[in-house]
Parts: sequence; C-alpha cells; structure tokens
Amino acid sequence: MRTPASVAALLAAAALCAGGCDTIASDFEQFSNSFVPPSPAEAAQWAADPNDRENARRGTVLLANAPWGGATPYLRLYRLYADSAPDPLVRAAALQALGRHGDPEDAALVAKSLTSPFRQVRLAAAKSLQRLHDPAVADMIWPRLVDGAEDSDVRTELAIALGQYPTPAVFQALVAALSQRDLAVNIAAVDSLRSLTGANLGLEERPWLDFYTQASEPFAGARAYLYPAYTRDLDAWDRIAFWMPETLEEPDVPIGLRVLGARRTNEASRGETPAGGSIQLPETREEPPSR
Repeated sequence: MRTPASVAALLAAAALCAGGCDTIASDFEQFSNSFVPPSPAEAAQWAADPNDRENARRGTVLLANAPWGGATPYLRLYRLYADSAPDPLVRAAALQALGRHGDPEDAALVAKSLTSPFRQVRLAAAKSLQRLHDPAVADMIWPRLVDGAEDSDVRTELAIALGQYPTPAVFQALVAALSQRDLAVNIAAVDSLRSLTGANLGLEERPWLDFYTQASEPFAGARAYLYPAYTRDLDAWDRIAFWMPETLEEPDVPIGLRVLGARRTNEASRGETPAGGSIQLPETREEPPSR
C-alpha cells in the first residue's frame, strides 16, 4: 500500500513530466516550423503590417531575399520604407532590399540615408550603394568617407562603394582614407584605388599622389568593379540538409553599370507577384529620431 509520502512524490513527478512534456512539445513544434518558411502571402502581410515594426522588418527581409522579391509592388514598399519608415531596423532592411532589387534611380534615395542618426541605417545604405551605380551620388558618398566622426565599419563600406566612380574627388578622398587609423578602411581604400587605376602602389599616400600628377590618364587602366558578396566553403550540415540547398551569391557588377551578366530578380519578375503575394502599402509617418 502506497504511503502518503510516495503518493505525493508520484504527483510531483507527474506534474514535472507534464510541464516537461509541454516544453518538449513546444520545442519540437518550433523545430519543425523552422523547416517550413512563411508563405509569400504571410511575408507580404508581415512587411505591410503598420502596427508591428518587428513584423515589418521580418517581412521586408523575407521579401528581399526571395527570388520574386523584385516585383513592382515590393519595390514600392522598399522605397516607401527607405524614405520614411520611423523604425531604423525597418529602414535598414528596406535599404538592403533596394540594393538587391532596385534601379539606378534608387541610388539617390539610398544615399540620403548616409546622414541618418542611426548607425545601422548608414551601414545598410553604404552596402547598398555598392550595388547601385549612379554617378550623381559619388559626391554624396566621398564626404562621408573622409568624415572622421563616422564609424569605421561604415567608412569601410563607403570606400568599397567608391571603387566604381573614377573622378578626381573620389580619388583624392580614397587617398586621404589611407591615413585614417582603421586598417580595414585603409585596405578598402587601396583596393578601390587599384580598381580605379589598375595601379598597385600600397598603403602610403605619396606614391598615389605622385601617380595621379604624373599620369596623363590616371583612370586608363581601370578594372571592372564588382561588388563584394559573402562566400564560404560548404560544411557537413549543408550536405545533410538536402532540403535546404545552400546558394551563395557571387560578386557582380552593380545595376546601372552592367553591360553583361546575370539578370537581377526585378528584371525577371517586374510587375509580377506570387500567388497570394499582393500587398496593401501601409501609410507611414516620419517621426523625429529619439535622442
């Protein structure tokens, strides 16, 4: 016959098991859901949610990384958020989306965010400007590179973006960046100088300045500019997870500078949205940045 103490112990164990089973079931559900990405309709609804900034950010990121993310309705959403989204994370996601799917005309809109009070917005704008080519924005980029108050990671991305603009002002700004204290900025600047001129004169300013004054056509040996893309070796998990094949992006020529190369997704799907993917654009209101 069970004693009161043993009954109490069994009840406690049962309660613990019930709680643990609920936790296990919840964890398993979350694990299984990770294999089922949101549908196009769900991503579009999240992106256009005016009441939940996290949904707007997640939805915008999902749309931007989808093969059909360059369709016209989504481009309108990215431009709206890049111009006036009050949340900096939403705006940064929209700027990244424009870098992936936008047109050369979007470069000016993106460059406006280089003066944002939010670092993540300026960083997203700098990276997107590596993928959008418009000579009119070169003079909006290089002043930010030589601004010592700018974060070094933003200046690094700006130095990379300037490698597509062979102008005297850009050349001088890149040479000036060689004297900055951040090695990443120095390396990015010298890489862009090599792209612009075809010369390889190291990290010192004087050889580059001498080259510029002595060369009749300093940009005659310019190399093709390719924006950088993240690459890595495939690991064991990539081979095990055969249902999620890993596709890594290759460096490419910016839209607006391209002569040959793969079509951008917005060139293939402009004006088309997947089934259930139509969206109603929300109204956004500019709010002053928090201090």
